[in-house]
Parts: sequence; structure tokens; C-alpha cells
Amino acid sequence: MERNTLPTIRFTNHATALEPLARLSAHLGGPTILIKRDDLTGLAGGGNKARKLEYLVADAMAKGADTLIGTGATQSNHARQTAAAAAQMGLGCVLLLERRLENQPSEYYRSGNALLNRVLGARLCEELPAGADIATAVASLETQLIREGLKPYVVAGGGSNPLGAMGYVDCAKEITTQACELGIEVDYIVHAAGSGGTQAGLVAALCRDKRTCVRGYSVRFDSRSMVKIVQSIAGGAASLMDMAPVPVDRIEVDDSHIGEGYGIATVEAIDAIKLVGRLEGILLDPVYTGKAMAGLIADIRSGRFSPHHNVVFLHTGGSVALSAYASVL
Repeated sequence: MERNTLPTIRFTNHATALEPLARLSAHLGGPTILIKRDDLTGLAGGGNKARKLEYLVADAMAKGADTLIGTGATQSNHARQTAAAAAQMGLGCVLLLERRLENQPSEYYRSGNALLNRVLGARLCEELPAGADIATAVASLETQLIREGLKPYVVAGGGSNPLGAMGYVDCAKEITTQACELGIEVDYIVHAAGSGGTQAGLVAALCRDKRTCVRGYSVRFDSRSMVKIVQSIAGGAASLMDMAPVPVDRIEVDDSHIGEGYGIATVEAIDAIKLVGRLEGILLDPVYTGKAMAGLIADIRSGRFSPHHNVVFLHTGGSVALSAYASVL
């Protein structure tokens, strides 16, 4: 399979599987659903950030960095995978996290990703309050680390910048190749949309493909804001490939499954997690993939997807955080 020629460090040593969800498809009575197993990419539990970090860590190494700066929320999958990538490459890792949720059960702050960050040896700064100016805090941390004699590299939030999005250009090519091998054509790729880089890479790769659409189920931002974020990152990724900008009409975002906010589980997400677990033996999470699956189920029941469609659900990981949500599961 052809990959981009930009420098990378391989964390995903083979294409992740594209598998049918036969029992779920039959249960819902809608389209044929397949799952792209990017929860199995590796890096301390897997997830979509591994593909982005292949490009970003290579860039850090090329620039002579010895320390990665990662950001995210308390239960950030991105922070955990950044810490794992740093450990694998012999780099330091400093995490600056935002406490977006207060008054959660104690396990939320101690287990899941919060626990693994410590196991992986990341240096943890004091958590910032919700709504803090992350950019200013990161700039201050970067200056501090330079004064300590280190050479820090700031990893984009969620790994979501044009370079990181190239990981999902690769993923789109994988899906296309695998679907061809299965003898099917993909009508939709659906996924959880958070920081925008995953959807940006997919649409940048598929913008000339008039059949396959990409639909993101936002877990944080309203649709209008999310479309702007995705279009900006996708445009940068397209530029890296010497392609024209991505048309805005190629970007679909549904913001109706966010619920009360980022990281707050919805009843529908919990139901989706249990349904997929009990029918397919696959673990989703309350923050990202549970909400995305709830969105897919709602769209099937509303008739958006017909029985003739082939829909790929991109599993972006996150099950590491399940223990942090024990009280609602």
C-alpha cells in the first residue's frame, strides 16, 4: 500500500482490520456496517492518535527535540498516546492537561488515561481549570523547558494540524484498498469528531471520490465551528499533497449527540456501548466512540442510511478510559 513520502516513524506496523459488524447490522436492520479497527493501532492501548504521531514525532526528531509537550483533558487519549510515543522513542514527555469536568467520581481523576500517563513516565503539570488559555500556558511551559536546557516540541492539540492529519490520509487509502479486496464500495465513513484532524485527513484524501462521504459526529463543538476547523486543517493537508483546497460541501458534521458537553456521557452513548459490546464483543467509550455510534444508530433509525449502503464506522479508540466512567456504566 502506497504511503505518503513525508518522513514518518512507524507506530502502526500494519493496516488495521476492516471487519463486518454482521450482528449489529442485522439487529439495526439498516445498512451493512463495517468497523475500521483503529482502536488497535498500538501505543499503550491504541487509538487514532498513533497515526498522527507517526508524522508529528518524526517532525520533532528531525528538529532535534528531546521532549514532547502534549495537551488535552484529564482523560485525554491523545496525551496517553503522546506519552507512549515519547517513551518508545526515548524522549521526555510533559503533559499540560485541562480539568474540563469538575465534581466527577474519584476514579475519573485517578484511573484510565490519568493512570497510564503516570505509568508511561510522563511529567504532569498541575491541571489547568476549564476554559483556561491553553495556548498561553503552552507557550509559558515551552519557555520554561528551554530554560531548563531541554529542546521541547509542542504536539498540536489532539495531533490535529495538517501534518498530523496526514495519518488519516493514510487511513483513507487503507480503507479504500481493503474495501476493494472485500469487493465492496464504501458509501460513508463515520466517526467521532473532536479536534478535527481525523476528519480533515479523511476528506482531504477522499475529496475527489464522489461516492464515499465522511460524516463526523461532533463530541465538543457545534457543527458550524467544527466544519471550519476541519476545513482549515484539511486545506493544509491538501497543500502538503499539492492538491486544491477541500470544498466545504465535502465536510459533514452532526452536533446533535454532544449531550451536556465534552466528556459527559449521554444515555444514548451508554446504550450504544452496551449494544456493541454485547453483540460484537467490541469496546467503545463514553467520550468519543459511544457518542459516534449513538449518532450512527440514530441516523439508521431515521432513514438517513438505506439498507443498500455500506457504512464504515471508524473506531478511534478510547476504551482505556472506561474505568474512569465506572459509575455510569
